[in-house]
This record gives sequence, structure tokens and C-alpha cells, in this order.
Amino acid sequence: MLNTSNKNTRKMIVIHGGHFSSLAGFYEEASNVLMKETDWKVGTLDGFDDILYGGFGVFENKEEIEIIWKESLKSKEDLGLQTTQEFYENKIRQGKPFNIELIQQKLDDLTEGKGQTLFDILVEIIESHSNITLRLE
Repeated sequence: MLNTSNKNTRKMIVIHGGHFSSLAGFYEEASNVLMKETDWKVGTLDGFDDILYGGFGVFENKEEIEIIWKESLKSKEDLGLQTTQEFYENKIRQGKPFNIELIQQKLDDLTEGKGQTLFDILVEIIESHSNITLRLE
């Protein structure tokens, strides 16, 4: 019989790009798969980063996990240039507490083709956690 409690076995978590087409939808999907049975929901990029440290939700702090992002090409498009521009423009319109100069610079970089899209930012957040392996499918 296979020992499923083997420490070398990574816990697999699936984010399904077919379940969402916006950043709010991504947060909902991430909440559903990472925060099962908790009242806490992801609602910001920083909040998404925070839950990836583990210790609450579906995995423990520093536990080795693998995130499989299915339909990632769809997500790359959905969370691409246009959505990212709207994201930054909304923050600029809101003003405080956001750093408008920084956000304007990010928007300018994006327009010039050298900035990160929301998809790029989410991938970078996931990859910044050494205990997490990301697989884009």
C-alpha cells in the first residue's frame, strides 16, 4: 500500500483558469482552493501572498506544495495588458491610500511594453515562495 503521508510527497493544489476571467474571479478561485473551511477570503495581491506562507487554510507553514494552474494561457490573456491597465487606472482614480506616482510609473512601464501584467505579478508572487512549485498547464 502506498504511504500517502510520505514527507517527499508534495500537496497538489489546482487553480483552474476556466473558473474565472478577472482578478476578482482569481481571488475567489484562490480562496476556494487555498482557504477551504475558513472565513478568510483573498481580496488583494498582498493577501494572496500572505496565504501562500501557509499555516492557515489547506497547507502548513513551509509545507512543500505544488500549484498546478490549469488553462494558464487563458488566465494570461484574461489578466493581461488590458485588465492590468484598468487595475492601475482604478487605483489612480481612487487616489489615497495608493502611491499614485508609483502606480503611474507601473502603468507607463506597461504601456511601453516593459511592465508586468497581473498574470506576471501573480506568477512572481507564487514563485517567490521557495516551498511552492508552480506548474502552468
